[in-house]
Amino acid sequence: MKAKVNLENKTILVTGSPGFIGANLVLRLIKELSEGLIISFDNMNDYYDPALKWHRLEQIRKAAEEKQTVKHIFVEGDLADRELLHSVFEQFQPAVVVNLAAQAGVRYSITNPDAYIQSNLIGFYNILEECRHSYDDGRCGVEHLVYASSSSVYGGNTKVPFSTDDRVDNPVSLYAATKKSNELLAHAYSKLYSIPSTGLRFFTVYGPAGRPDMAYFGFTNKLLAGETIKIFNYGNCRRDFTYVDDIVEGVLRVMQGAPEKQTGEDGLPLPPYAVYNIGGGQPENLMDFVEILSEELVRAGVLPEDFDFEAHRELVPMQPGDVPVTYADSEALQRDYGFTPSIDLCTGLRAFAEWYKDYYEV
Repeated sequence: MKAKVNLENKTILVTGSPGFIGANLVLRLIKELSEGLIISFDNMNDYYDPALKWHRLEQIRKAAEEKQTVKHIFVEGDLADRELLHSVFEQFQPAVVVNLAAQAGVRYSITNPDAYIQSNLIGFYNILEECRHSYDDGRCGVEHLVYASSSSVYGGNTKVPFSTDDRVDNPVSLYAATKKSNELLAHAYSKLYSIPSTGLRFFTVYGPAGRPDMAYFGFTNKLLAGETIKIFNYGNCRRDFTYVDDIVEGVLRVMQGAPEKQTGEDGLPLPPYAVYNIGGGQPENLMDFVEILSEELVRAGVLPEDFDFEAHRELVPMQPGDVPVTYADSEALQRDYGFTPSIDLCTGLRAFAEWYKDYYEV
């Protein structure tokens, strides 16, 4: 059962809001809500070009300025800064918290583990503590905590499609281990303090103004520069690509339906806790993905019509920490929220290619 959460005229905290998913979510909230206050929180680190984050933040600022009835405030800071985060909760007392801030990337976690411990573990712990104390002194507190997990938690799972009922005790990267840890921590806090929390396992999100470290973005940069792109596992990878608008739609629906607080047969409270996949459920072969991307880049005028793709790609072995296939079972999301991602790869990559041409003035 889900407890309805009305977002109208509420204060909503979105961490990681200048990030790819966060910015699109905040823009959607500004568009959909009649009234309210959205607090954006991010440390604006240089994991990738901060100019792209400032670009997204400027889009948010303009949208809020135009809407007027939905206010937006940006707080620059780190989730690991407990005092700063506490001051934000004390001042604004958010009713809904969406934690999208995290150190992303599987490969980066191999060479920069400290960033993942600080952001994904300490930062998330601080979020949970603030949600816990939001009920102090008889206050209403946080109605729903929604947080980003990842399809990476499935590790080398050979059973497909991946279901949230599957055991995920064997992560193959530190990034995946931190995301699984988030789910465990959230469950403990939900049980101990009755914090309604929902984790969302995202499957390879892509789209306009995305993360430059993602394959489709990196491929485009390299091809435009005349460099060779590396296709891992000799092209024998399958990914459940999910367009960012589908992800945002899923997050928005989940925000409005929190796990209901219930009592078990033993008379003790059950944890108001849930985890869902958000993925297209149609894994694409990496070679087909590259083929579609190349066609859309030519169509958009990013690359010339006579570009020789064969000469600019190299098939290489799998990288450490990566997995050969991701494949989401999103049946639970459909059952509980009436939603299944549906935007196809061609539509999504076309939107990306057109954005890329405009943003970089190719």
